[in-house]
Amino acid sequence: MNLQNCYNFDDFRKLAKKKLPSPIFHYIDGAADDEITYRRNTSSFNDVDLVPNILKGVENVDLSTTIFDKKIDLPFYCAPTALQRLFHYDGERAVGKAAQKFNTMFGVSSLATVSVEEISSLINTPKMFQFYFHKDRGLNDAVMERVKAAKFDVMALTVDTITGGNRERDLRTGFTSPPKLTLSSFLSFALKPMWGINYLTKGKFELPNLQDHVDEGTNISTSIGNYFSTMLDQSMSWNDAEKLCSQWGGHFALKGVMSVEDAKRAVDIGCTGIMVSNHGGRQLDGSRAPFDQLAEIVDAVGDKIDVICEGGIQRGTHMLKALSIGAKACSGGRLYLYALAAAGQEGVERALNQYRAELERGMKLMGCTKISDLNRNNLRFRNK
Repeated sequence: MNLQNCYNFDDFRKLAKKKLPSPIFHYIDGAADDEITYRRNTSSFNDVDLVPNILKGVENVDLSTTIFDKKIDLPFYCAPTALQRLFHYDGERAVGKAAQKFNTMFGVSSLATVSVEEISSLINTPKMFQFYFHKDRGLNDAVMERVKAAKFDVMALTVDTITGGNRERDLRTGFTSPPKLTLSSFLSFALKPMWGINYLTKGKFELPNLQDHVDEGTNISTSIGNYFSTMLDQSMSWNDAEKLCSQWGGHFALKGVMSVEDAKRAVDIGCTGIMVSNHGGRQLDGSRAPFDQLAEIVDAVGDKIDVICEGGIQRGTHMLKALSIGAKACSGGRLYLYALAAAGQEGVERALNQYRAELERGMKLMGCTKISDLNRNNLRFRNK
């Protein structure tokens, strides 16, 4: 299989599996405990059917939307994800350039492998920074100021990693950041020599947004679950979130909201958006899927803040359903990470182009020419 044979999400996943050592692949691919929520994130879309309308004159379709006061050409964007240089040596550079080509938003993680300063100088597409609230308040303040100086458009506080999820695949494969060879993992790395050559020759692996403050993840190998459990502040509260929102002074979102009560509270503290998300099923297994929670959250706060559906999206039709419920946009990590691992920037561009084509085709078949045409009249829920 090669990139030209990748026509959908699963094709990119298969090619990524061919390219990556087992611990790296399963870090992307895995989730918490029995991975029930991970699977439900996608299967939830199958419980809703699309009802198309005909003879609507759909020659020209406008896929643009506005989130956080920024117009983007697609109603979906690349969610922030950690450690991208492990998946492809170009890492965030590749994803950022691809996002810019399609004029959509690019999310950058605190655990990114490229600095916010470089990202800011490299791309001018709208940018979101994913903020992890560390125990070290000096680190928090320093990161906040760097991101401000880099003129990012949105600050998104992750609120669903108060402790690490039980990612059993990572425990079995021995995945850490940075990677380390063990007796059990040696063969999987040896069987993917090009990954190793690129990892060793294409620049030092580092976490430039954090490494002046912490050694874990750069100089000291650690699992992501352990990093969350030991480095992040488990006392984080609504008061802390409100202070961060005020300190940032611009568009501020909470990433990982799953209840109506929390969505309303987000409005109260001054947030301008929320990501309805369960961290890709990687935290609390058995929790609801974002799509299952979307309608009640949109009904509660959708007229006050931007509600974004994040998680489990593998098709343009999934996005059509979330947008019809009332999401302002969709986002995802695996949405593009397999494509990044498969072929770098070229892979991400191919993936984004395919989602765009699926969306445009779906819009035409639904009888809609702009995102605002989508509404719940287009849907039927099977269990209602």
